[in-house]
Amino acid sequence: MQIDPRGPRFGALITTVVLVVVLITSSAWLLAAQAVVFGIGAVFGLRYAPYGLIYRWLVRPKLGPPKELEDEAPPRFAQGVGLAFAAAGVIGYATGTTLLGIVATAFALIAAFLNGAFGLCLGCELYLIIRRFMPARQAS
Repeated sequence: MQIDPRGPRFGALITTVVLVVVLITSSAWLLAAQAVVFGIGAVFGLRYAPYGLIYRWLVRPKLGPPKELEDEAPPRFAQGVGLAFAAAGVIGYATGTTLLGIVATAFALIAAFLNGAFGLCLGCELYLIIRRFMPARQAS
């Protein structure tokens, strides 16, 4: 499936704000909500992710169609990576292992900021590296 590459960047900007608030407040609940957002994007696809819906309904109509589309697989994988970091952070905050919560949230924040501000998707790059070394299985 092909997607508008501006959508994941928009979602990354919202994620950046959410994760900054998590770091300021140490809120396991807010981080859990962000983990759900990541999970929806990873499992069901970016078109169903909450930030993707906001982008599609409110932002994209004002921007017009994209100049080009991109494959959904790398950003969808990146959502799964974000989910893993958010889950680790929730565990850290919820169990009183605050350092784990802070570090996991900070890693997710760095990735979200790089994507939102500069279009550098670390999870997407990781996806491409994995695909390079572990190509898709071919049907026999």
